[in-house]
Amino acid sequence: MRRLRLERSLVVFDLETTGTDTSRDRVVEIGLVRVEPDGRRTEWSRRVNPGIPIPAGATAVHGITDEDVRDAPALESVADEVLALLDGADVAGFNSLGFDWPLLTAEFERIGRPLARGEVRHVDAMRIFHLREPRSLAAAMRFYCARDHEEAHSALADALATLAVIEAQVSRYEDLPDDVTGLHAVCSQGRENWIDPEGKLAWNDAGDAVFTFGKHRGRSLREVAAQDPSYLRFLQRSDLERPFSEAVRRIAQDAAAGRFPERPAPGPAQGQLF
Repeated sequence: MRRLRLERSLVVFDLETTGTDTSRDRVVEIGLVRVEPDGRRTEWSRRVNPGIPIPAGATAVHGITDEDVRDAPALESVADEVLALLDGADVAGFNSLGFDWPLLTAEFERIGRPLARGEVRHVDAMRIFHLREPRSLAAAMRFYCARDHEEAHSALADALATLAVIEAQVSRYEDLPDDVTGLHAVCSQGRENWIDPEGKLAWNDAGDAVFTFGKHRGRSLREVAAQDPSYLRFLQRSDLERPFSEAVRRIAQDAAAGRFPERPAPGPAQGQLF
């Protein structure tokens, strides 16, 4: 078996965060493994206090609550340790080029301790995975059904192929539910509290609709409607470079008129269709 050959140290890292916005979200946990060319390894992990509330949607993904990091150090307090581990090393992660490294870079710039840039080489395991194992319907047909998808991008053929893949997945994985309710729950993991398709609004533990992004992150829709109604008008604008989804615009329009979403009672098929 071929082994990974290192010319210099490699730091493999991962972050747990308050969300997925690399410009605004904060780190709540850092895990690093520094591997030396001779095979020696150093493992390091710390939880840090992000200085902002951790949204319920983020906690649902990584299980870290505000209480868990209440007495944790701020990032500034562990920055020297992180920088020492990164010193003279290349880096690697999973989706680290698109998320973890940009967010970590933004965090360190925020505290006045910028990370080295140009001299660091970066390996992203997710990029390699997607390059070598395409995530297309045709690839799924080959993997699960052992046949080519001859009529790719014909709507009916794609629908039939998707059905074949789902049936093959149910057959292949014994721990995968074989009913639609169970499969829906699997596909909704991490999105159980979302109110709109993008997760811009989510239910908090009290059953209130709260913002998960922007300047009103963590505040309830009712509170923002009462204190900053202009923000609801902003959400409704269709002339933005990247307008919000129709669902968000509709919710904002209703909230401006005093109508607020109510969390549906749990049912046999939990979740929402958007």
